[in-house]
Amino acid sequence: QVQLVESGGGSVQAGGSLRLSCVASGYTSYCMGWFRQAPGKEREGVAAIERDGSATYAESVKGRFTISKDNNKRTLYLQMNTLKPEDTAMYYCALFTGRGSCLYNYNYSGQGTQVTVAS
Repeated sequence: QVQLVESGGGSVQAGGSLRLSCVASGYTSYCMGWFRQAPGKEREGVAAIERDGSATYAESVKGRFTISKDNNKRTLYLQMNTLKPEDTAMYYCALFTGRGSCLYNYNYSGQGTQVTVAS
């Protein structure tokens, strides 16, 4: 059974930073990523580490967010710098066991962690 547990969300001022963490268990062959969903909007991919180890990012976060993974700890991270009010959303850790990019696909996700950026 796949389990994804996020942590690290919170409230910051615009320009601030946060680091999200996600501990994964229950599956061995996958790619992982972060999605977010703001009120009234669809869930969107933010960043992913693909099966080949490469990182992919949404255009809106390129240069500000960095995704990384510690395989020994089975933990995925999202370092978010220069946060903007439009980054306010619930952030979800996600895992995809199929073919295709983890930036656009997932079949498991965690409960989410709230990120709020004040202007």
